[in-house]
Amino acid sequence: MSDPSTTRHPRAPTFQTAEFSPEDIEAKDSPGAQQILTFSEPRSMTLSIRASALVFEDRISRKLLDQIQRIAPSDATVLITGETGTGKELVARQIHALSRRSKERFGAVNCTALSETLIESELFGHERGAFTGALESRPGWFETANPGTLFLDEIGDMPLGLQAKLLRVLQEREVVRVGARKATPIDVRVIAATNVNLEDAVEAGHFRSDLYYRFNVAAIHLAALRERPGDILPLAYHFLDLYGKRMGYSGATLTPDTVQLLLSYDWPGNIRELENAIHRALLISPTAQLRPQDFRLTGLRPQPSPPAPAATGNPILATALQALFDNAPPRLYEHIEETVIRAAYEYCRHNQVQTARLLDISRNILRHRMAQYEITQTNSRKTTQR
Repeated sequence: MSDPSTTRHPRAPTFQTAEFSPEDIEAKDSPGAQQILTFSEPRSMTLSIRASALVFEDRISRKLLDQIQRIAPSDATVLITGETGTGKELVARQIHALSRRSKERFGAVNCTALSETLIESELFGHERGAFTGALESRPGWFETANPGTLFLDEIGDMPLGLQAKLLRVLQEREVVRVGARKATPIDVRVIAATNVNLEDAVEAGHFRSDLYYRFNVAAIHLAALRERPGDILPLAYHFLDLYGKRMGYSGATLTPDTVQLLLSYDWPGNIRELENAIHRALLISPTAQLRPQDFRLTGLRPQPSPPAPAATGNPILATALQALFDNAPPRLYEHIEETVIRAAYEYCRHNQVQTARLLDISRNILRHRMAQYEITQTNSRKTTQR
């Protein structure tokens, strides 16, 4: 095993979601960092919520790099977990770059960016006439990425019905296009990523346990940026150099107070938030030396508060639940869940986006539950008025 501090990885021919294009990721030296992974054209990432760079200076990140190097040469399915903006796609691309498939295609698709009615045909393809608008046969992402690597982002929000079909693809190594009667063999390595706790999703019935175990063979967790503070300044100097050159600044620097500010901030948006903060500060700063007042950060890292006693909570909700427990109606959990969803949908005036945000669940999960309980705009009052 080579030393992570001295390893230099080659460029990887990779491909983006809508269109495949080579030479999309670079591994290079960076001031203040041992190694940095970045997209070769970070300008194209400006409107993205993904992290556009990843460094391995912090002790936790060095362990991550070692784990990537150990997993990559195998052909195992990989599950990458972590908060939004931590660099999950960059890790996936680096795994591909270090694998035996590095000269083949890398396909990346965001499962939440596809509508529930089209995601099956997008992943597995369809035959001509399979549905309205299918004017010609079209391969899906699995066939397009064959024999390379397919990265499935936000896998935790995939509908349950599609999870079963994905499990079959992973087990049988073949796909069946929508409207086809014949399977197409494939040889694709699958790397999945999610910011959802899949163990909790399995317990809640939102994610198949057999699919979770299939993915969990090789699991990589990306710590939040606040948990690897050793990466904050190397990333800050990288973005300072990147945007400074782009804007014509020479020798842009951080004041000591700014350094302390960046190290003390919580970075809830992780690497992507740090990049945006540096870019914005350079835009409004009157000099090339960035000061704390040039940054508009929402707040410093909150101090941990003591846990609340178990007996405290919402007494009104507890009383209502106690009455339900006393009556013990059949399918109690489903009754409670249906009531909550109907009430929230009514409260949000039948707006699914706002309802999903209020309940802190994905829109796909909300749609699935609404279909399960037959909740529509016309009958949403049915349970809440019982």
